[in-house]
This record gives sequence, structure tokens and C-alpha cells, in this order.
Amino acid sequence: MATPAPVLVFMGPAGTGKSTVAGMLAGRLGWDFQEGDDLHPEANVAKMASGHALNDDDRWPWLDRVAEWIDGRIASGRPGVITCSALKHTYRDVLRREDVTFVLLMGDPALVLERLLRRQGHYMPPSLLTSQFDTLEMPDADEQAIRIDLDLTPQEQVQEVVDRLHLLPA
Repeated sequence: MATPAPVLVFMGPAGTGKSTVAGMLAGRLGWDFQEGDDLHPEANVAKMASGHALNDDDRWPWLDRVAEWIDGRIASGRPGVITCSALKHTYRDVLRREDVTFVLLMGDPALVLERLLRRQGHYMPPSLLTSQFDTLEMPDADEQAIRIDLDLTPQEQVQEVVDRLHLLPA
């Protein structure tokens, strides 16, 4: 029996580089990639764009869409990489599968704010960053997760993920 294909969920607050690093990793390995923000219902995007943080009720339909994407990769036997803030344990519980590993990109909140202030064309305003750090629950020992430091360059972050998880191209 073949080993199931892994799925990596790049998680953490906005501005940590999830999309950049996850996209680079997926490209390097030839794995499927999904920008989790693209799965948000329009109402969520409008709410965040107007400067309001999402609540749990807003997040459940989005998390269900992320979980469907993960299940699609697992069912097809294709490895994949998806971004999703996955800030709370209860959110990650919706996404957890035997072959899912969470990759937490984390660092100094001041550095993350600086990145958000430079970011162009994204609906998530920097004013919501504090709410994301307040909401973040660090992964527990029972969650399959690794932490990658933001002090590394994106290229170094990709290499760190490859090395720590022993990843191979598709």
C-alpha cells in the first residue's frame, strides 16, 4: 500500500508570509497549492476589508472549504500545500487529518506589522493584526506541527520545512 500524500497547512497571523513561503515550497516540490484566502465567502472578505475581525460563525464555512480541499488532495493521493490562519485549536481540529502537518510561521509581532504596512492589494487591514495575535493558540503537542522562525529569509524557511519534514518532489 502506498504511503498517503502529505498536506501542509501554512498557518499563523496575517503578514507572516504564509502565501509567499507556501507558494515557493509548492513550486519547488511540484505539489498542488491553494491560497486559503481565496476560499473565504464574499461576506468574510467584505467584513475584513471594512476593518472588522471575523468571529467563529464567520470562519466555520471557510474552514469547511479548506477541509474539503485537504480531503481532495488526500483522496487523490496528491500532496498539497494550503494557507489558512488556523489560529485556534478548534479551527485546526476541523483540518486535522493523519497526513496533515501544520507549519506555523511565527515571529515578532512588530516585524509582522511592518510587513503588513508594506503589503499592497490585500483586503486584510493592518488594524486587525492585534486581534489575530490575541486569537492565536499555539499548537499543542498532540497536533502535528512545526514552527518556522520569521527571522529566516523565505528561501531559508522553505529549506527548513523541506529538511525538518524530509519532503520530496511529487
